[in-house]
Amino acid sequence: MRQKMSMDKRAAQFLPFQAVKGLDEALLAKEKIKVPKIELSDEMAEELNKKMHNIKKGSIITCIYFCKGEYLKMTGMVARFDEVARILRIVNTKIPFDDILDISFPE
Repeated sequence: MRQKMSMDKRAAQFLPFQAVKGLDEALLAKEKIKVPKIELSDEMAEELNKKMHNIKKGSIITCIYFCKGEYLKMTGMVARFDEVARILRIVNTKIPFDDILDISFPE
């Protein structure tokens, strides 16, 4: 007569097997293509400067910025806009002014 398997042991049979811990994360990191930071032209810099003058704490904005070899896009509420420290903080993400490529104001 066969002994009944506990529910924990039975469930463990169906858990995904990962032979090497962290392999999935390492493969995803390898798939990312590093890009060089774009230098803004004078016209692009002027346009961005105009947009930045419209930013107020509490505004909802979309920001495209450079971070660790890639461009990221974030939409959220402006928690801090510090012209002296040259930092824009959207929710909990601090973005140096020099890394900002573009800003838009979603409707």
